Amino acid sequence: MVSGATRDRWQLYLAVLAVACLPLGLIWDISWHVSIGRDTFWAPAHIMIQFGGVIPASLFALRAFRTTFWGAPEDRIAAPSFWGARAPFGAWVTMWGALAMLTSAPFDDWWHNTYGLDVKIVSPPHAVLGLGMFAVALGVLLFVLSFQNRSTFAERRIPAAFFLLAAGLLVTLIAVYSTEFTWPNQQHRSQFYGVMSLAFPFLLVMIATASPLSWAATRAAAFYMGLMMFMIWLLPLFPAQPKLAPIYHPVDHMVPPPFPLLIVLPAFALDWLIQRTRLKAASAIRGRSWRGFLRDWLQAAVLGIVFLAVTLAGQWFFAQFLLSPAADNWFFAGNRHWPYYVLPGEWRHQFWEVAKDPVTLKNLSLAAAIAAVSARVGMGCGRWMTRVQR
Repeated sequence: MVSGATRDRWQLYLAVLAVACLPLGLIWDISWHVSIGRDTFWAPAHIMIQFGGVIPASLFALRAFRTTFWGAPEDRIAAPSFWGARAPFGAWVTMWGALAMLTSAPFDDWWHNTYGLDVKIVSPPHAVLGLGMFAVALGVLLFVLSFQNRSTFAERRIPAAFFLLAAGLLVTLIAVYSTEFTWPNQQHRSQFYGVMSLAFPFLLVMIATASPLSWAATRAAAFYMGLMMFMIWLLPLFPAQPKLAPIYHPVDHMVPPPFPLLIVLPAFALDWLIQRTRLKAASAIRGRSWRGFLRDWLQAAVLGIVFLAVTLAGQWFFAQFLLSPAADNWFFAGNRHWPYYVLPGEWRHQFWEVAKDPVTLKNLSLAAAIAAVSARVGMGCGRWMTRVQR
């Protein structure tokens, strides 16, 4: 008979591996749209995305059914109740996220039939889908955390590794959904640094604080970069042909995504700072005093400023490289990620709307403030995650 711990472990493995279908399917779906055009809902990429939500939700629904009717007393105590059913908190988050994903499917089909091809990634049905995907991935992350935090020190290595894997998938999801604002041609605008400062300090600080492993944020960011580069190199190996007019830029293969953001650079800097300031150790003993409150915000301000400074130094010059002929190759996919429905022109090698939205000291100060708040929220969430038991 399979023990409860072994069953939990296999659910952990399968749920995290299934969540990998979300970013992989999303990248594939975007490539499908810009290479072939709008297709039926039953396109392979759509099915892969839905699998990423349905499989973890099904695993957790079975767990809820078993815990509710046949669970041992200790299992029922460790599982929050919802309408009489009992399951871990992360399982409920995942199941509600999967429901949102399934709801978005007919909404997206109606949207396309009414308004045609999307011109933006974040359309209303895609926003519902994105929130559902984020909830699914976050729920699995919380489920892994509960298993990790209940494990002994000797048993923590494997769940901690799966936590970093789930965290890397979450970073990938956020990065892909941000593509509309992080295109290489937009990386000399202040909006780009504002978007980066809003999302990624929160994620990176949360990961670094919640994980018992060293260099956690760096590993999660490196996983994101590796996954994106794998898709950049894999997709062009498959043939594709546009099916919807107008066709301004004929393609004969799946179009790859843009080269990933260099998130690993600020992640490394944040990891180093967090380890130097002993943020994790301090979080266990710090109370609610004004001194602790001010120290938290001071650390968050330093983390936010460092994140923005490293991001600015890395992306500013790397974006210039990505728009140059030197990046027009299979490795970097520069000038190879354009949809079939855009007119070729020199604009593809230029930075967009720099005069309208310049990078100024005022705009950078605002981005730094956003990054500080984002880091502080990530710090608080990461500390809460270290106490998740159910």
